Amino acid sequence: MRDRRLVGSLAVFAALLLVPAAVHDTFLLRVCTEAIMWIGLAVAFDVLAGYTGYLNFGHSAFFGIGGYATAILMARGWGFAPAAAAGGVVAGVGAIVAGLPTLRLRGAYFAIATWALARGVQQLALMMTLTGGPDGIRLPPFLQPRFFYYVMLGVVGATFFLLWFLLERAPFGLKLKAIREDEQGAKALGLDPTRLKIQAFVLSAIPTAVLGGVFAYWVTFIDPASALGDLVSDQALVMVVFGGMGTLIGPVVGAVLIFAFKTVFWAYLSEYEVLYVIILGAAIAASVVFLPDGVLGQLLHRRGPTRPATPAPRPVPAAGKAEG
Repeated sequence: MRDRRLVGSLAVFAALLLVPAAVHDTFLLRVCTEAIMWIGLAVAFDVLAGYTGYLNFGHSAFFGIGGYATAILMARGWGFAPAAAAGGVVAGVGAIVAGLPTLRLRGAYFAIATWALARGVQQLALMMTLTGGPDGIRLPPFLQPRFFYYVMLGVVGATFFLLWFLLERAPFGLKLKAIREDEQGAKALGLDPTRLKIQAFVLSAIPTAVLGGVFAYWVTFIDPASALGDLVSDQALVMVVFGGMGTLIGPVVGAVLIFAFKTVFWAYLSEYEVLYVIILGAAIAASVVFLPDGVLGQLLHRRGPTRPATPAPRPVPAAGKAEG
C-alpha cells in the first residue's frame, strides 16, 4: 500500500511539472503556486502533530522567520537561494532553542507555549527596526510566475519525498509514532523522547521557513500580520486534521480541499472575513467528530487496529485414543 502511494505521488509530481506549459493564465498559475505552498506547510506541520502527537500552534513563527531572514539578507546584497537557505538554518536553530523547554510539556500546555512563541516573535517583528516594524520589508520585484511555481514545487517535492523516506521507510518514523502512542513506554524501550521530538521539530521548522522565504520574494513584501499571524498555523492545522493526521498523503488531500474552499470563499465572500475563521473552527470540530481519521482515512476505510480473531479451540481427543 505504501509503495503504491509513493508511485502515485511520483506520478502526481511529474504531472505538476507540466502545469506551467498547460496553464497560460497568470492568475491561475499563481493560484496553483499558492496551493503547492500550502501543501508543503501542511506536510511540515504533520511531522510534529501527526507523527509525534504534539500540536504546534507556533508554525507561523518559523514561516515568518524564514520570510524575514530572506528579506533582510537580500536587502544586504545576498542572492535569493542562499538567503532562503540561511532562513531555513535560522529556523532550525530557533526550533532547537524553543524546543528544549517547550517539548518537555505535553498536550494543551505545549500548544499554549508554542502559540505564545508565535506571538512573541510577532511582537519582536513589530518593534524592531531591522524588520521594518509594522510597515514590514519590501523586496525587489521579480515578475516570473513560472520561476516561483517551479521553486515552490521543488521545495515541496523535496520535502515530501525526504519526509516519506524518514517517516515511512526509516526507523525514525516508528520512533516518533512510539512517542505519540506511549511516551513513557518508548522511554522504557531505550528511546530518548526529548531528542527525537527536537529532531521532529527541526524537520518541521526548516521547510516551513524556506517556504516563508520563497513566499516573501514571490509577493515582494512581508509584514508581521501576513507572515506571523494565526492564519498560517490555523489553516495548516485544519488541513492536516481534515485530510488525515499521521500520514503524508492526508495533509496533501486536506490542503487541496481546504485551499479550494478558501479560494472560492475569498472570490465571492471576501467581505465576511470573520465568517471564514468561524468556518475553519467548525471544520476542525466536524472532522474530529465525524472524520476522526480524516478524509483519507474515510476513503480507505481505515478504522484503526482490530483485535485478531480468537483461534478456535482444538477438539478434545476421545478417551482411550492416542493423539496423532
